[in-house]
Amino acid sequence: MPRSRLLTVALLAAIGTSRAGADTFPRQPGIDVLHYEFELEVSDSSDEISGRASVELRIIDPAVSELALDLMGPDATPPGRGMTVSRVAWQGGETEFFHADGKLRVPLAAPAMAGERRRLSISYRGVPETGLVIGDNRHGERCFFSDNWPDKARHWLPMVDHPYDKATADMVVIAPSHYQVVSNGLLVEETDLGGERRRTHWRQSVPIASWLYALGVARFAVDHRQPFHGIPIETWVFAADRDAGFDDFAEPTRHVLEFFTDTIGPYPYEKLANVQSNSVSGGMESATAIFYDDDSVTGERSERWQSVVIHEIAHQWWGNSVTEADWDDVWLSEGFATYFTLLYVEHEQGRDAMVERLLESRQKIFAFQAEHPQYRLVHDNLDDMSQVLTGHIYQKGAWVLHMLRGLLGDDVFRRGIREYYRLYRDGNSTTADFRQVMEEASDRDLGWFFDQWLYRGGGLEVAGTWSWADGALVLELRQTQDSPQLFRMPITVEVVGTDGVSAMHTVELEGASDRFEWPIENPPAEVRLDPRLEVLMEATFGPR
Repeated sequence: MPRSRLLTVALLAAIGTSRAGADTFPRQPGIDVLHYEFELEVSDSSDEISGRASVELRIIDPAVSELALDLMGPDATPPGRGMTVSRVAWQGGETEFFHADGKLRVPLAAPAMAGERRRLSISYRGVPETGLVIGDNRHGERCFFSDNWPDKARHWLPMVDHPYDKATADMVVIAPSHYQVVSNGLLVEETDLGGERRRTHWRQSVPIASWLYALGVARFAVDHRQPFHGIPIETWVFAADRDAGFDDFAEPTRHVLEFFTDTIGPYPYEKLANVQSNSVSGGMESATAIFYDDDSVTGERSERWQSVVIHEIAHQWWGNSVTEADWDDVWLSEGFATYFTLLYVEHEQGRDAMVERLLESRQKIFAFQAEHPQYRLVHDNLDDMSQVLTGHIYQKGAWVLHMLRGLLGDDVFRRGIREYYRLYRDGNSTTADFRQVMEEASDRDLGWFFDQWLYRGGGLEVAGTWSWADGALVLELRQTQDSPQLFRMPITVEVVGTDGVSAMHTVELEGASDRFEWPIENPPAEVRLDPRLEVLMEATFGPR
C-alpha cells in the first residue's frame, strides 16, 4: 500500500487462529458510516485548507451515545498544524462537540434507534501536518496530493480512519483554475467560478476504506484511452512529462485488467487512472486513481515501473475491493497483490520468469527470518502503525499463496479465489474467512497449513538424501530448523531414469525425521526434491 513502502516481490524488499485479546486499534462502535461528502478549498497563497464535511451514518447499536471521528487538531500536531473545527450540526441544527487528542466527539442529539440514519456536517480549517502533501513536484510546480497510508487521512479529513468501515464519497474541490483535480470515481462537474477559481466534483459510488481516498491537484496532462468493458482508462501526469508519461502508462494497463478480470472476477470500480504524484514513494493503490511517485515517469517503460503498475492494479481487487477487516490481516492485501503480480508475469512471460522472481524473494525471506525468527504474517493485535508492513508481508505472503496453489492444484485454487472475491467484493474479510472459502472449494481441512505459515514465525529447513539398493529407492528427510515446532508439508519428488523419463511422487513431511521407500527397478540418474518450486524451504538434498 504505501507511500514509502516496499512494493512488489520482484522490486522491493521491504499465531493460532484465534485472537488473544481485543482489537487495540480505536474504532467507532455502534455506528456504520455510509457516505462522506468533502468540500475543500485550496489556494496558492497559503497551505491552509478550508473544509466542510458531511457524514451520513446508520445506527447499528441503539445504546451508542456519540459519534467519534478521527481528526487531528492543533493539540495533537506541531505548532501551526492541525485542523480547527468551527461548527458541527446534525441535519441543520448546531450541536456541541469535543475535539481533543485526535478525536472529534459529537453527542447524538436524541436517543438512537437501530437502523436509523443521520447526517452530520462539520466546518473546519487548518494546515495538515501530513496526509495531504502540499509542495513542489520535480519540476518546481506547486501541487497538492493525498498520502493517507495507513491512518493519515485523519490529518485532513474527519472520518472513521480504519479499514473496517468502508463508505462511498463525494470529493468537491475549489482550486485556482490553472490546476486540474483528480480524485476517486467519476467526474461529476467542472465549473469555472470566476476570480480564477474552478470547482471540480468527483463521486466514488463504490464503498472504500479510508486510506484509499485520493486527491491530486496539479497542472496535469490527461490521456484518455479506449475504455475497458466500459471502464475509462486514464493517465494523469505532470504537464512537463506529457509525452513520456502517456507512453509509460499506455502499457500494460489494459492487458493487466483483462488478465485479472478473467482470473479473479469483474473489475470493481468506475474507472482506472494512473496518476503521477509527489506524495508517495513507489506506488499507492488509491481506489480508481493510483498514485505513482515523481520519478515513475521515465519514458522507458522500465521493468521496475511496469511491475509497480501491475502490483497497484492488482490492489484494486485485493486490499481495495476485498479489504482486510483489521490491520492484523494486512497480508490479505499486500501478499495477494504481490502474488497476483507474479501470476501476471507467469501469464505474459512464462513460468521461468515467475520462478526467477520467486527465487529472489525466497532469499529475502530467509534473510528476514534469520533476523526475526518469531515474526508472523498475521499480526497479533497490532497497535503500532509503523509496524503494519515489512517486506516480509509482501514476499512471504505471496509465497503462502503460491504454496496453497501447489497444495490444491490450479483449478481448485482458482475456483476458491474467484469465490472469495465474489463473497467479499466491496466488503471486508479476515484470514479466517479466506481459509473457510478455500476449505470449502477444496473440501479439505487447511487449519494446519494456515497455522504454520501465517500464525507462526520461523521457517522450514530440510536436509535429505536418497539412495538405491536392491530395487528400492529410499529417501530420508530431516527437519533441521532451530525450533521445536515441526512443519507438515507435502513435497513433490521427481525421479529421473537413465533413459531421461521422469516420474513424480509426493511425500508427506511431518516428523523430525521421515523415511520414504518405493520400488524402482533400476538406479535413477537423478532425484530432485521440489522440482516445481512449490515449497518455501531451505533444503540440502543429494545422493547418500
